Amino acid sequence: MSVAAGEDASADAGEKTYTLLGADGQPYQSPAKGRWGGHRRTKVYGRLDCPSALRAIERGGYTRHRVFFKDQETAIAAGYRPCAICCKDRYRD
Repeated sequence: MSVAAGEDASADAGEKTYTLLGADGQPYQSPAKGRWGGHRRTKVYGRLDCPSALRAIERGGYTRHRVFFKDQETAIAAGYRPCAICCKDRYRD
């Protein structure tokens, strides 16, 4: 079974929780889905619908290193940089 957007399928609680990374780079459980995705090895973050990330996911292997963030500020604080494809304006900065 595939787990999307950092979803933690915890059967005992009955409520869905999502594993997100905090500004300190450490995972935590959240009742809300992450709005931004990232790749742990490349330290790049971007939109969940990023064409580049979706292609990488199709090829396989990418999901093993996928992480999720509440917002862009948290991703940047955790040491991630913007994607050149889906965050062109922030990437240039």
